[in-house]
Amino acid sequence: MSAEASKPVPNDRGQHLLRVLIQRYIRDGHPVGSRTLSKDSGLDLSPATIRNVMADLEEMGLVSAPHTSAGRVPTPQGYRMFVDTLVRYRQPGDSDIQRIRTQLKGKFESAGALVSSVSSMLSDFTRMAGVVTVPRAPKVALRQIEFLPLSENRVLVILVVNDTDVQNRILHTDRNYTASELQQAQNFINEHYAGTDLHTVREKLLEDLDQTRDSMNQAMHDIIAVAHAAMGKAEHPDEEYVLAGETNLMSFAELSDVDTLRRLFDAFSHKRLILDLLDRSINADGVRIFIGEESGYGILDDCSVVTAPYRVDDDTIGVLGVIGPTRMAYDRVVPIVDVTARLLESALGQGNQG
Repeated sequence: MSAEASKPVPNDRGQHLLRVLIQRYIRDGHPVGSRTLSKDSGLDLSPATIRNVMADLEEMGLVSAPHTSAGRVPTPQGYRMFVDTLVRYRQPGDSDIQRIRTQLKGKFESAGALVSSVSSMLSDFTRMAGVVTVPRAPKVALRQIEFLPLSENRVLVILVVNDTDVQNRILHTDRNYTASELQQAQNFINEHYAGTDLHTVREKLLEDLDQTRDSMNQAMHDIIAVAHAAMGKAEHPDEEYVLAGETNLMSFAELSDVDTLRRLFDAFSHKRLILDLLDRSINADGVRIFIGEESGYGILDDCSVVTAPYRVDDDTIGVLGVIGPTRMAYDRVVPIVDVTARLLESALGQGNQG
C-alpha cells in the first residue's frame, strides 16, 4: 500500500512540513495556514517560503486548499505518505496493555461474547468505532446430523460440529416428511460424511445428489438438498462481526452531516461492505490501513479503517479494527489495533471462553 515509486517525493523540508501539517490537522480539524506551520515546524522559514513548499505539496497531490481557505488539509495520498514513512507510532503504555490483558482474562460464555468485549474496548480506547469478526473455526467438521419432523412442513435439523458445538436449524420444506424418511436421509449423511469439514460435505453432497438421482427416492433427495442449505448456514454464522461505538463518529465534524451518518449507519447495518473490507485484511501481514477512497467504497471516502488479523496456531481466524475519520490519530490507533490483535490471540490460545 506504499506510495508508488514513480510519484514525486517531497524533500526533507517538505516531508517535515507535511508531517507537522497533518499532526496539526488531526488535532484541530481546521485547515492549516502558513503562519501556523511557521510556528509549529521549528524551522526558521518565512511564511512566504512555507507557502512555496505548500504549493509544491499541493502539486504532488499531498495537500489541498478547501474552498477559499488560506490553509491546507491533507489528501488521502498525503495521509498515505504520513502513515507509511512520516508518522512516529506511539506504543501503548504499560497501563493500557495491562488493561487490555485484564479485560481479556475474563470468563466469556462464547467467542461472540469475547469479541463483543474486544470491540467495545477498541471503541473506548480510540473514541471511534471498534469492529471484530467472530472467530471462525479453522475447520468446521461434521460429527453428526439429525432430522426431527415438526408440524406445518418444518424439519428440525440438529448439527453437531467439531465434536462439541451443537447447532439447531428449523427448515421449511415443501411437504411433511415421515420420521422414517428423515431417518433414512440422516443415516446416509452420517455414514458418508461424518468427520469431513462442512465445506467439503456441501460440495460432495451436490455431486452425490446428481450421481444418485436415479437410484435415490425423491423424498430422500429433497431432504438432503435441504440439509445442504442447513450446513451452509452453519458454515457461515449470521453473527459474523461485532461493531461497537459507531455513535462516536457523530462527534467528528466531517462525519456529522445527517446524510453522511445515515449512509454510514446503513452500511454498518447491512454488513456486506464492512465484511468485504475485513475479508481483504484476513491474509495481511500485520496491520493494514485503508485511507478514504482506498477502501473502494464511496461511503467511506471520509473514513479510515485500521485492521489487523488475529491467529491461533498459525490459522487466521478473524480480523479486528477501528473505523474513524481520515484525520484519526494514526500514531496511537495503529499500535492499539496491533497490540489488541496480539493479546486477543494469546487469550484465544489459552481458551478463555466457555
